[in-house]
Amino acid sequence: MTHCTSFPLWRNGLALALAALLAAPAMAQAPLVQTANPLAAEAAVPAPTAPPLSPSAPATPGTPAAASQPAAAAEAPPPSPDAQQAYMAARDKLVQIRTLRRQTNTQSSTGSGFFVSEDGLLITNYHVVSQLALEPERHRAVLVSVSGKEAPVQLLAIDVLHDLALLRVTPPPASEAAPAPRYSALPLRPSSRPLSGGERIFSLGNPLDVGFAITEGTYNGLVQRSFYPRIFFGGTLNPGMSGGPAIDTQGRVVGVNVAKQLGAEQLSFLVPVEFVEQLLAQGREAAPVKGAMHAEVTRQLMAHQKDLVDRVLSGSSRSERYGPYRVPVPSETLARCWGDGRERRSESLFDFERSQCRIDSEVFTGDGDVGGLGMRYEAYDAPRLSPWQFAHTYGSSFANEPMRKRGNRVRTGYECREDFVAGDAKLPLRAVVCMAAYRKFSGLYDLTVLAVSVDQPRQGVLGRLNVSAVSFDNAQRLARQYLQDFSSEAAQ
Repeated sequence: MTHCTSFPLWRNGLALALAALLAAPAMAQAPLVQTANPLAAEAAVPAPTAPPLSPSAPATPGTPAAASQPAAAAEAPPPSPDAQQAYMAARDKLVQIRTLRRQTNTQSSTGSGFFVSEDGLLITNYHVVSQLALEPERHRAVLVSVSGKEAPVQLLAIDVLHDLALLRVTPPPASEAAPAPRYSALPLRPSSRPLSGGERIFSLGNPLDVGFAITEGTYNGLVQRSFYPRIFFGGTLNPGMSGGPAIDTQGRVVGVNVAKQLGAEQLSFLVPVEFVEQLLAQGREAAPVKGAMHAEVTRQLMAHQKDLVDRVLSGSSRSERYGPYRVPVPSETLARCWGDGRERRSESLFDFERSQCRIDSEVFTGDGDVGGLGMRYEAYDAPRLSPWQFAHTYGSSFANEPMRKRGNRVRTGYECREDFVAGDAKLPLRAVVCMAAYRKFSGLYDLTVLAVSVDQPRQGVLGRLNVSAVSFDNAQRLARQYLQDFSSEAAQ
């Protein structure tokens, strides 16, 4: 028996059973207070190393021969600065972004940012200001310059999927005697000048609220299998540097600091500058945000889940073999899969194999990461057990699968349906489908599908699909396809 509410069993076909399995659950949508900890988002989901790229030849400074040719020198790029020169050139464009509690005026999070226009537009990460976006009645934000000057900032636009936010320095009261202030801004590297493997990058920010710093590293291409493009930066990032710029040797922004890989050295990630350009085009003329942005976050998550489900279901069909069974797994272009098990031994009462696959598609909302998809499998083979003994062991594994019964301030508790179904391959399965609703992101659900084969007395396979923040219709699509893709040689 599973850790969920069980319902009477039906032995209908898959299409009718799924209609019962996925009958719309009655889930409360009462609003609850949400909090967020942006600094926790610094520990990004694991991402393996990108493929090695051949480094390009480093830029070289001008020579006396070049100086004797004014026309050629005018067209050539300026000499490549070292880290000290890069820092000095960018320091007046850098800021620290602080989110403060309105009631106590104390810091609740800190990050970094940088000016992208002379009229006071700034870029940072969404997770740096997520509390301001979701709870503006409790939080406000300020910038602190390298010289220590503080100024209030306004939130204009967000890109949750790429973890970016656009801010503006709050303009002073209108006065004929005081002209509007002007700010030094960092230029963006144009998309027509893509980075080359091994190219030097300088990352800037305010790590751990101890002061502004610069770290040097290299461009190593894009992260493999990342759902959204991420630059693999061979350098060090630390909490507090989120939202700071990464610049090339000419002082142009190539990316935005976003995360580091815990448990690794000099393995960090940047948001490519093209998404900064897109957010600027979208929000440059936007009015400051006044209320909570749950509706806008929901809109972006809806687009994300549609893209995720479409890519999963339209991708090349792939399966993994466990004895006589085949189970569905995501396309290799989307997911990473790992496996382990126990070596078959003559004295063993049963043997098992385990595997899990995961798509690196999570996005940070302000209440944790959502939008991910994962699959997990366990396969059992017990030729030395009696059918009764095998059923006891096999049933215990099924019953021990955790299901969240109680809700919290973010989601409701799971509501579940259980049935016996058979997919296109006529493999009989015992299936449980569970869903939980998001309280403030209306129309989004977490989905869990648990399935076990029930056709063999001493062999079986157990599968679990977990998806977070999907629409009800897409949850149906995923659950139906997942159950249909189980098969066995015996059933065929």
